[in-house]
Amino acid sequence: MFSIIIPLYNKAPYIIKAIDSVLNQTFQSFEIIVINDGSKDNSYEVLTRKLDELKIENKNQFDKIKVINQVNQGVSVARNNAAKIAKYDLLAFLDADDWWETGYLAEIKTLTDEFPEAGLWSSSYYIVKNNNKRLVRLGLESDFNKGIIDYYKVYAKTLEMPIWTGATVIKKSIFNNEKGFKANLSLGEDFDLWIRVSLKFSIAFINKPLSNYNFDVDIHNRAIDNYKVFPPEKHYIFHLDYLKEEEKNNNDLKILLDSLRLYCLFPYHFKNKYKNEYLKEIKKVNFNSFPVSTWLKYNLPLFCIRFWISFKLFVSKNIINKIKRER
Repeated sequence: MFSIIIPLYNKAPYIIKAIDSVLNQTFQSFEIIVINDGSKDNSYEVLTRKLDELKIENKNQFDKIKVINQVNQGVSVARNNAAKIAKYDLLAFLDADDWWETGYLAEIKTLTDEFPEAGLWSSSYYIVKNNNKRLVRLGLESDFNKGIIDYYKVYAKTLEMPIWTGATVIKKSIFNNEKGFKANLSLGEDFDLWIRVSLKFSIAFINKPLSNYNFDVDIHNRAIDNYKVFPPEKHYIFHLDYLKEEEKNNNDLKILLDSLRLYCLFPYHFKNKYKNEYLKEIKKVNFNSFPVSTWLKYNLPLFCIRFWISFKLFVSKNIINKIKRER
């Protein structure tokens, strides 16, 4: 059975769709724990109305849902607190603005039965943007259906997450042993946990899109912004020193971590923020594993980089406008 953890913070327009996607699963052995993390909008009122309806219309579904209120402490603490009271051995995570396909839990349950030795079980998923669904681009072989994956290689090929929180299940015992998500991190707390688990356990994956990662959320509620600069103490990329020995001895892990460094550190370089912390991290990258253009991106004068980006944006806008006019 699954304990499904849904952190809720200012997601009033989306929470009902998320909950309904769980209640409509073909596999019905689960509990839902919603952690209201001090929402300042009417999320809690929307949720309460939904529960009142279920209490009258479907008592069985009502009994599956537990709601916990806490002062705002962030998504990591919310998930960790929910895990403490979870009744079952399999923890599933769903953010309040995402949703599952109806067969998600059934497929994941089959995966746990077929690969009981794994520490994580996960599926492919859709990215939803501008009301359009796009299948995530993963670095899997074209004929891969399901099985154990090489997490580092798969992730490094496209830098689109093969293990995404809204499509992943973990054993509660492993979650507890790893002490859950790190509360100090605001970005990448999930990757940090998955990488810790991957050092000790295999990862089972089904190459079928069973969850939906919603990018159409109001920008003020978005955790991800390609050019947003987080304080180093809150960004996972500045907290990977515990992998120092591992990346020396595992080339696939080294390539993945360097790829993520290059991706995550560019906003710090571009905006010239937290320079000391940025320089410490970028020195860890082995640029010999990447094209010369990557080295140039980080070593040309900043005014050259800014001009090039502005030029690309200008060209892109003109191409888009031309296509619109021709239509």
